[in-house]
Amino acid sequence: MVVPALLAALASLFPLVYLVDVAFDRGAAYIWDELWRRRTFDLVTRSLALAAAVTIASVIIAVPSAWIVTRTDLIGRRAWRVVLALPLAIPSYLSAFAWISWRPQFAGFWGALLVLTLASYPYVYLPVSAAFRRLDPALDELAFVHGRNSIPRLIALSASQVRSSIAAGSLLVALYVLSDFGAVATMRFDAFTWVIYGAYRAGFNPSRAAVLAVILVIIAIVLVTAESAVRGRAVQTMTTRSTDPIPRVKLRSGGWSAQLFLIGVGAISLAFPIWRVLVWVIGSGAEEGLRSVAEALWGSVRFSAVAAAVTVLVALPVGILAGRYKTRSAALIERSTYITHALPGVVIAISMVFIGVRLMTPIYLKAPLLVLAYVALFLPVAVGGIRSIVSQIPRELDDVARSLGSTPMQSVRRVSIPLIAPGIAASFALVLLAAMKELPVTMLLRPTGSDTLATRLWNFTSISDYAEAGPYALALIIFVAIPTAVATSRS
Repeated sequence: MVVPALLAALASLFPLVYLVDVAFDRGAAYIWDELWRRRTFDLVTRSLALAAAVTIASVIIAVPSAWIVTRTDLIGRRAWRVVLALPLAIPSYLSAFAWISWRPQFAGFWGALLVLTLASYPYVYLPVSAAFRRLDPALDELAFVHGRNSIPRLIALSASQVRSSIAAGSLLVALYVLSDFGAVATMRFDAFTWVIYGAYRAGFNPSRAAVLAVILVIIAIVLVTAESAVRGRAVQTMTTRSTDPIPRVKLRSGGWSAQLFLIGVGAISLAFPIWRVLVWVIGSGAEEGLRSVAEALWGSVRFSAVAAAVTVLVALPVGILAGRYKTRSAALIERSTYITHALPGVVIAISMVFIGVRLMTPIYLKAPLLVLAYVALFLPVAVGGIRSIVSQIPRELDDVARSLGSTPMQSVRRVSIPLIAPGIAASFALVLLAAMKELPVTMLLRPTGSDTLATRLWNFTSISDYAEAGPYALALIIFVAIPTAVATSRS
């Protein structure tokens, strides 16, 4: 597995070739001057503050929500398990337009914090839910025996056992916030992505944009290293009794407070944007041709499904290596896949244009190059979900399989992969959803003559034509919600 994992890591680092080439166009002195400017320091401070705030808020929402729906006897927990993942179907730029069209004063830091938290907390919720479902129920029984049976203590106890999943999800949230363009652009908050986009769009100073993108890479390296340190040594508390029902914690009087908490999360993250989209469509009376929406939908599904399948296949050896073997080489391969995830989509897109023109001319502006860009951008989404659940599988199971005559690859196929199926399903869904919502990469690399729901939606919302954007917004929400619901319910 080392060879395909290494190839995956190298492929994810392709965009850095473009950044290094452009950043040094004006020499090292220019880079040094740009790094020490006050506006660069302010930009780093604002972006890191937003990323930290969104990450903390996402963990506060995701961990209790995951524990409630997986470890308690909450009424309707199966439905809530799906509903809490559905905000992934709402693109950040669509949610931002929904809030700012309702209250323009939301623009700025607090509006960006609200929108990005509601859009990104499922990145923590999904892997943590998968990990909670595999925890040994004896932990809760011991907590009751020792009198530590209050809801906050039980949540804290379970969270301590899945800190690997929490750390992986938090890293994805932080990198997502640093790389998001739609929400900060709509909320008019000067973050890295908005400034880099302005520099690229101006055209006269691509070197500054490349230098700022390199700073994002450095920040990503620091975050990945910090995540590895926080993750620590994974606690092996996964149960192998996957077919047995999980003993549920009885909420009793706390059931109503848990329901109110989940209702509040679902209302502001899911119901509100949908309501605003319906207002746009119904209030204006606009009608969009079914054929036009269907063509855009087919483009979204076609590109995203292929990208999700390829990304999961590429991430599988990386996730298994990182979760099973605690070596420096495995850790280095895993961390390298996270670097480009911190880059704005527009940087990835322009980098792939550079690579396509110079190195991959036969597939330039064709589907394979777009899929490759999606893989480079969303590979850590799949790696994080797979690695976090692999790290909880006892290594003794491999020894047992080998003693019964299985080869190493047979052991992976017959023992490891069935146990990490929830993580694989969650990773596939996350990549599929992210690819369907991705905007800059799709706009610059999609095959000539093709279109997607995201590109059509942005074309109309960027000029505040919400009536025309309404049908595409509804189609994107509905059809992105389907794989989310299926993957979440089956996991």
